[in-house]
Amino acid sequence: MFILRSVHADDLKDLYKLSTIMTFINLPADEELISSKIESSMKSFKNPSSELFKNYYIFVLEDSETGEILGCSMIHAQHGTEHEPHFYLSVGQEAKFSQTINTGFVHGTLKLGLDFNGPTEIGGLILNPDFRGHKEKLGKQLSFVRFLYMATAPERFKPMVHSELMPPFDKNGNSPLWEAVGRRFMNMHYHEADVLSRNNKEFILSLFPSENIYQTLLPMDARESIGKVGKETEPVKKMLESIGFKYTFEVDPFDGGPHYRCPLKDIKPIKEKMTGLLITNKSFDASKAREVILSLEHPEHDFFAIRTLLQVHGDGQLSMDPQLVKGLGITLPQKVTAIPFN
Repeated sequence: MFILRSVHADDLKDLYKLSTIMTFINLPADEELISSKIESSMKSFKNPSSELFKNYYIFVLEDSETGEILGCSMIHAQHGTEHEPHFYLSVGQEAKFSQTINTGFVHGTLKLGLDFNGPTEIGGLILNPDFRGHKEKLGKQLSFVRFLYMATAPERFKPMVHSELMPPFDKNGNSPLWEAVGRRFMNMHYHEADVLSRNNKEFILSLFPSENIYQTLLPMDARESIGKVGKETEPVKKMLESIGFKYTFEVDPFDGGPHYRCPLKDIKPIKEKMTGLLITNKSFDASKAREVILSLEHPEHDFFAIRTLLQVHGDGQLSMDPQLVKGLGITLPQKVTAIPFN
């Protein structure tokens, strides 16, 4: 069985091991940095700051049989402040027409923008490549657990939820837009600039073009990457669109990856959340149950959730497989929150 829970200090070893498998921007292969992220998350779950930008939440996917951490996902309660703005490129158009030669053009444009009072951001979804395509839909579980947590504590987040998707990269792992624009103004590698921007964004405002960038002047591969997603990110894009997220016509200033947003209250799983009293004195009928991600009180975790079948009895009472309840070691009755998984 797989469980979803808040990160613990003793997950450091597994998360570091995961970080060495592939290059993950949100999980760099740096034990000290990962430890700092874990500490920040633990503080946020236990006692979140009233300054939302300080709150980071890390969820991990654990194989309950082996105890191994197979993946993680994250929420930043506020991405974009006066000290660290949220930067983006607005994707627009500009019409040009000459009466003299009776010729006109509509040019695609990019223009740098910034937000000092940014939205909540979901991101950092990482799954061990060996478990991609698993029948238990582990990547989707890691994604949906964030919506479940926001459904249980909406007051901890901004009214708008933001997601940045990965664009296509070339065969060498480079961003065509970065090679066409960013490198010319910042003289550094894409990944180097991306890592630096996590802690210091001053160089973006100081060096990046401040006026319209005409897409006509960019190489074709760079133009075609703007607002697009890579092949591996297509399922994420479709999932976000299916639950209410929409493309904002804004993209990442480094790689052109599209930005998607949805009001928290309008995210479909959150709108369809179920709350009630989970009990044991009701007979459980799997044929009448629906598949959900369910959060439960657990003595060892600040947040604990599982994918399961849940039967709604219509009287504010809920039930699930009693053998699963026994195996989890949880105490019933208890109030719970769930969101639909399918």
